[in-house]
Amino acid sequence: MPYQPPPKLAELTLAEIAEQVAARKLPPVEGWAPEREGDSHMRIAADGRWYHEGGEIKRQAMVRAFSGLLRRDDAGQHWLVTPFEKLTIEVEDAALVAVDMAEREGSLAFRLNTDELVVADKVHPLISRGDAETPALYILVRNGVEARLNRSTYEQLAEHALAQGDDWTVTSGGETFSLLPA
Repeated sequence: MPYQPPPKLAELTLAEIAEQVAARKLPPVEGWAPEREGDSHMRIAADGRWYHEGGEIKRQAMVRAFSGLLRRDDAGQHWLVTPFEKLTIEVEDAALVAVDMAEREGSLAFRLNTDELVVADKVHPLISRGDAETPALYILVRNGVEARLNRSTYEQLAEHALAQGDDWTVTSGGETFSLLPA
């Protein structure tokens, strides 16, 4: 069955976004504890492109499949996890990239480069890093894995924040997040 990308984020209501989020069936990698470890020979570049043994993975279906197997440990190491083994994967910045944003009914939804949708809330907080000269915004997706907001998505979020006031904060899912690095 060929992959059918979800509708454009701008066309969805909050209820439809919630349905899309719930419909994504992901493997329970957080519950897997394989003993065998190794190296995947994979790298995720800062721009979100995935590589295996130096060659770019061009099939988006493969990237989507691998992204569902990602986990990041407390030391910051990213892993591709199966029930039988876990393999290190080099990540230059964030494993995923947020490529679009929409505000619906007081919540901020983000589309990732894997077509996954995530809504910022207590479980999926927005995280500000960097400094005033080079700020960077991330959203926690799952299992320690983050998505960095790309430039256009960062601009969308900044415009939304400025429309709400001049304190550079946004509210989503009942939580307030600062867009300024600490």
